[in-house]
Amino acid sequence: MEHKIKAVIVGYGHIGAAAEQALLSASDFELLGVVRRRVSQEERYTRYGSPMVHSVAELGTTPQVALLTLPSRLVPSAAPEWLRKGIATVDSFDIHSDIPALRRSLAAEAKAHGTTAILSAGWDPGSDSMIRTLLEAMMPKGLTYTNFGPGMSMGHSVAVKMIEDVRDALSVTIPLGTGLHRRMVYVALNEGASEEAVREAILRDPYFVHDETHVSFVKDVDSLRDQGHAVHMIRKGVSGDTHNQLASFDMTINNPALTGQIMVAAARAALRMPSGAYTLPEVAPIDLLPGYREEWIERLC
Repeated sequence: MEHKIKAVIVGYGHIGAAAEQALLSASDFELLGVVRRRVSQEERYTRYGSPMVHSVAELGTTPQVALLTLPSRLVPSAAPEWLRKGIATVDSFDIHSDIPALRRSLAAEAKAHGTTAILSAGWDPGSDSMIRTLLEAMMPKGLTYTNFGPGMSMGHSVAVKMIEDVRDALSVTIPLGTGLHRRMVYVALNEGASEEAVREAILRDPYFVHDETHVSFVKDVDSLRDQGHAVHMIRKGVSGDTHNQLASFDMTINNPALTGQIMVAAARAALRMPSGAYTLPEVAPIDLLPGYREEWIERLC
């Protein structure tokens, strides 16, 4: 049997749990466990039986790759710690404007320690980035519009949850067309918190500052939460000198499930690539798949 890839999950929210399911379903991976900052005596194992520990040393085996299922703003400091151990990393960093700078910094760490980082390996940025790349190759001139939703944005929701005095939050993305979006943010506050202060903090946050954003304060966020999301991508352009070429891509998903699955595929690819840091458009799609290239070429081509 082919040697299995030893993996660890870092963090254990919705995406961490989804990544665990994807790893346990993949025949070419061995999940060593989950690393969390806080682990109580009552939760030494996940619901699927994976051990939860404070540090990777407790697992007794060094992983080959770490899936960083952390809030995006924690990735720039967390990823280098793993790369310095010679362990490849995969993350779903989703602050689009910060991706080039993060790629440069992680590339320096990865090359210095002979390992690999694949960043922004979610669905957008991530798998949608690969689709946009293909559409650009098909129609070099033209415009691409990516329309999200309606659905829950994981990154936006987490960003609100990290604001002081926010007990829970949900950010729903509503597509307005031509790549424009409305953000509907539902917030449950700690007792005594200032609604105005939290509202201002949300509207100043880079996650929201470029979009029409509406903030509502509610008692219970759980009754509103639905992890479903969607994307409609369209490109109209020119192939050679032929105009009016039109392509569209549609997908309706469970947000954490697809993000976790893409991270697992990227973890597989990370161990097949030279040292450095990469985004998904830089990864050969065939390297995201298990097994041997020849078999996939015969099947897919």
